[in-house]
Amino acid sequence: MLKFTISYIEDSRTLFAYYKKLAERAMEQVSDEHLFTALDDEGNSIAIIVKHMAGNMRSRWTGFLTTDGEKPDRNRDSEFEGAYATRKEMIEAWEDGWARLLGTLQGLSEADLARTITIRGERHSVMQAINRQMAHYPHHVGQIVLLAKHFAHSNWQSLSVPRRQSGDFNRKVATGELSQR
Repeated sequence: MLKFTISYIEDSRTLFAYYKKLAERAMEQVSDEHLFTALDDEGNSIAIIVKHMAGNMRSRWTGFLTTDGEKPDRNRDSEFEGAYATRKEMIEAWEDGWARLLGTLQGLSEADLARTITIRGERHSVMQAINRQMAHYPHHVGQIVLLAKHFAHSNWQSLSVPRRQSGDFNRKVATGELSQR
């Protein structure tokens, strides 16, 4: 459930954590083999998407306020080649990226939102930079969910309100069984 807040940073942390958990719940439903399977030659596997996201997070959130968000040692093209060797290796990179993002947000104050940073030499307010990533990461989380749902097929466990159960959900909200925070 959504936590009510008027803090942009707190809301951003909550939303990023939500999308992280959504992807993790999807990846848990997929065999190790399917983590590394692309649907076609032009598509990306879940592991490749994770590799790209982890590389982006390392670049964007390391030295967030003091260095360009596109680090000179980042090779974006290589993020789309040769996935990890194991699920464990993939999850370690995933966790490292998210720790950088969430740790950076934890250290920001509302006053920091108006500060100027750069990404690829282009000026952004801190708020713009956060918004940029808030648009980017859920896009890839959606890809992970779609692939996981495809591979899990009939074993898929819904990540939200299951099909044909929205009436039950609405009833629970109306009767207070699901509390609003």
